[in-house]
Amino acid sequence: MHHDHGTAQSGHLDDCIQACTECHAICLETIAHCLRQGGRHVEHTHMTLMMACADICRTSADTMLRGADVHVHTCAACAAICRACAESCAAMAKDDPAMQRCADACAECARHCEEMAA
Repeated sequence: MHHDHGTAQSGHLDDCIQACTECHAICLETIAHCLRQGGRHVEHTHMTLMMACADICRTSADTMLRGADVHVHTCAACAAICRACAESCAAMAKDDPAMQRCADACAECARHCEEMAA
């Protein structure tokens, strides 16, 4: 879906909205996976980071969808949190495709958000 925000970046904006929306969903799915796995997957630092990542991805996508100029700030925060979440998930990704999928989605979202925040 194309969102016309009157900018030359509308293609980048649409890509970022899609990346944020996908990352939000994948983080939520991975949180459920972590709860089923238990152990280090449910450590407080990891779980709260994943929850924050899902939240900021949703907020960032919503801000862009509304056409709010402050999306540069939400995207900057989203990029930083997604990078941290990608690292946390990647650390648990050995023999765990769900964790690798989340790490990849977070890294992709961070890349798009970094472009939008620049």
